[in-house]
Amino acid sequence: MQLPVDVKAVIDEATNIDEARETPLSVSVYIDETAPGDVVARVRAAFASKSAHARVSLVYLDGRPFAPFVGDDMAVIVAGLSPEVGAHADELRAAGVPVMIATSLPALVKDIADAQGHPLPQADIVAPDVPRDARALPASAGSGEPYALDERAAASLDRRMGEWVIETCHDKRLAFALAFPFVRRPLSVDAVNATSVQNAGIGLVVFIPGADMPIMTLNQAKMLLQIAAAYGEPMSMERVKELAAVVGGAFACRSVARQLVAFVPALGWAVKAAIGYTGTQAMGRAAIEYFEEGGNIAGLAGVVARARDKAVELAEDAREIACGDTAPAVAGATTGGGLSGVARTAAAKVKGAARSAAGAAVPLASSVVQAGAQAAGVDASDVARTAARSVADVARSRLKNSRSSH
Repeated sequence: MQLPVDVKAVIDEATNIDEARETPLSVSVYIDETAPGDVVARVRAAFASKSAHARVSLVYLDGRPFAPFVGDDMAVIVAGLSPEVGAHADELRAAGVPVMIATSLPALVKDIADAQGHPLPQADIVAPDVPRDARALPASAGSGEPYALDERAAASLDRRMGEWVIETCHDKRLAFALAFPFVRRPLSVDAVNATSVQNAGIGLVVFIPGADMPIMTLNQAKMLLQIAAAYGEPMSMERVKELAAVVGGAFACRSVARQLVAFVPALGWAVKAAIGYTGTQAMGRAAIEYFEEGGNIAGLAGVVARARDKAVELAEDAREIACGDTAPAVAGATTGGGLSGVARTAAAKVKGAARSAAGAAVPLASSVVQAGAQAAGVDASDVARTAARSVADVARSRLKNSRSSH
């Protein structure tokens, strides 16, 4: 079988796990003695590492002279009501050390720092979601902060700390993921979202029939390697070939896309872009959940194949309904919110596009992107909506240019 992907290119461009595993990291965790105890415990647990190459220093802010370590890759201040937090953050930044402020009192911490003349950048303040059944703990300023962390709030704090790390420590983000488990999922989700948007763009700008397929497939294979790398999974040549063959099966999804394109030629590129986005999301999200549950590289190909097949089924359902074919074979199936219902929604938008191409650009892109997100078993989040809007904006622009040229 001729694989639709250059395996050597995937290996060459895949992240070097061994190098990242041996990359030295230095982190200082500064604890304000007035910080909420549950946040202190969560941050300390998050930065506990078994890596021999990760140095983590724990320092209590108890009034003794503050001396940043200039060799740190990053620092964390677990903040409470101390008036010195803003000043210490300024000292760390002046020493060239990026600093995260972790707290469940974000408004209070910011107000105190502002009042002391040391304002904190909003992007550096990392706080958990407010718990659903929030119980305010005693707080001197009466703002209702902090809240006791429940499981959901604690997980959101981990996620936001991980997002801060991969954004701020970009060059060493894989090393951080290998040393600190809370970074793995945010890094993997970032890879999935970036690759999905890239593939949506390829669907829009590649005009030669079939030329977009190898590019999208290469991107998807690289994405899956990046996810495996984030979870510390080694990748042999045999595994790469197996994965490439599975990813190559996404051609089935592209074949369905071409049939939809034939049905709605005016919005063909929007359909291609949306399906390129959703197929990538489905495979990437499935891989993340698999590794989160303790899976290893040996079973990844099977998991990805099942996610790919779900995306193909969804696209096929939409095509059959839109084109008036027989009832879809999986009409009774449900995947992350009702597979047949999602397909019918997408198909309705496709039919609408046939009647009014320009006016249907946004709903068509939105419905197909959201359908793919549901096929992947995840919510159609702001990322999905943003991608759909981007697809639709380009679609509208191309329609406008096409009309003005006639």
